[in-house]
Formats: sequence, structure tokens, C-alpha cells
Amino acid sequence: MLTDVAVITYDGVTAFELGVACEAFGSDRSDDGLPVLDFALCAAVPGPVRTGAGFTIGVDHDLTRTAQADLVVVLPTEGLAENVPPPVLESIRAAHDRGARLMSMCTGAFVLGEAGLLDGRECTTHWRYTAALARRFPRAKVVPEVLHVDSGQVVTSAGTAASIDASLHVWRQEHGAAVASSIARRMVVPPQREGGQAQFIERPVPELRVESFGKLQQWILDNLHRELDVATLAHRALMSPRTFARRFRAEVGATPHAWITAQRLLRAEQLLERTDHTIDRIAADVGFGNAANMRLHFTRARGLSPQQYRRRFAC
Repeated sequence: MLTDVAVITYDGVTAFELGVACEAFGSDRSDDGLPVLDFALCAAVPGPVRTGAGFTIGVDHDLTRTAQADLVVVLPTEGLAENVPPPVLESIRAAHDRGARLMSMCTGAFVLGEAGLLDGRECTTHWRYTAALARRFPRAKVVPEVLHVDSGQVVTSAGTAASIDASLHVWRQEHGAAVASSIARRMVVPPQREGGQAQFIERPVPELRVESFGKLQQWILDNLHRELDVATLAHRALMSPRTFARRFRAEVGATPHAWITAQRLLRAEQLLERTDHTIDRIAADVGFGNAANMRLHFTRARGLSPQQYRRRFAC
């Protein structure tokens, strides 16, 4: 379970992702009964570190602080990690070798690549630089269309705000959906966004989006136990099934089936944590129908069976 986080800084570090790391892992939310982590910024040489925004921060810890961390966060910097200090790369490799988890934010993936930790791994970065990441590290398995990639010990996030998604993903894995949702609520962000970077990539001709699916999505959340096929949803949206499926994906960033499945998984997590309902009942309540079907989806998405998840995170 995550208890200790070290964030590596260096001159040129981007201010937004630095702030995300501090907010996601360094804030004291004990007034809401949420876990408080040991948290530290560290650098090759303690002292002032210049950010890419032009201001400096004071860093008290050197890189030996990474030796005790459960999670080491690797931030992006000006350029694409061309001038990362060698001691930083050495500390990242050492953290990996001892089994710590690593998470890069945005183009921090290039730092992991320089450390040799992307070879053979699925990974991502900001959509503007996925092609560059693949060229520079040809043995990496770059996935350009997602918000973050969890390859086990190494988590990589896409551009800028996707670092929030990746941080909440780590919280969810380590402390459960209820904790991750509470932290998301404090940060005033969704606990889990669906879709990927494709929805943010500039297109030559922008799509016109005159419909909003907000009311329909709320209806779906209120009726997850029902059979929610495209024909049914299209009828409620007063569209043909083909038009509905296309416009839903364009606006939401995921197919109707993928979005609904994700919402069912989130609801199942909440019920597994907060109730003693049987797996069969939860499967029926969230729309998976039966325990076997829910187990298939849950294990594929979370890497744990529903029973394992309940044992780990039940309140």
C-alpha cells in the first residue's frame, strides 16, 4: 500500500505537473479521514531549483530520499529530457531495481526512456510527442491514444491534465475507489475520465457538436441495471443508432459500450467497498447480469477479482 512518495525535480521542471504531484500526493486531507503520505521533493543537489515558468522552489532533499519511497514521480522538463542530470537517471534505475513504482507525468516519459526503463513496455506521453518518443526509444511500445498507461511497475501519463488522471489511478489501485473518489472530489475533478488523447488532437476541420449527452449520461448512471444497448440509447437521444454512436464517441471520447462498462466497474467498486452484498447481487445491480460476467470485466480492467478487491479495500 502506498505510504511514501518522492518527486524528483531538476532545473526546467514544468510548474503545472509539479503542482499536480504536490496536490495529488502531498496534501494533508486527514480532516476527511483520508490517508496522509510521507511526501518529499528531491533533487540531485538540494537547494533552489528553477522551474520552466521562471520562478524557483526550495528543495530540501537529495536523491537518497528516493531510496525509501514506494512511488517515485518523474516530472517533465524543458525540452525532452536532453539535459537530465546523470544522478537522476541513476536514482530512477535504483528505485526500479528495488521494486519501487515509477510514474512519469507528460513528457517525463522521456526521462524514463533515458533511464532505459521503457524497453518492451507499453507507455504514453503528450500526444504532440508520442511519435518522437517512439523514434527515440524504438523498443518502447508507445500507445498514443490514451490518457495513461499502467504497465505494472511503471505508469506513464499523457499531456498535462492527464497527470491528474494517472495520479488518481494510482490512488485507486493502492487505496481503493472510495479514497480516490474523495480525493478527486477535493480536487474538483472527475474520479475517472473516459476516452483518450484522440479527442484532444487538433483536426483540420473541427466537428460541430450541437448535442450534449449530459442528461443521457445521468440517466444511464441511474439505470445501470438495465440493458443499455445502442438502439435503446439512440431512441432516447432521438437519433439513429449509427448517428448516436458516432456523436457519442466524438463528444465523450469513448464508445457507448466502453463508457457504460467503465461506469459499471466504478459502481461495482463502490458496492464492493461499502456493502456486504453478494457478488451476484452487485453484478445484477450494476448491469453485468451475473457474477461470472462481472468477474471477467473486473479482472480484465483492475487486475483483481471482485473478491480480491473486496478483501483489499472493504471499509
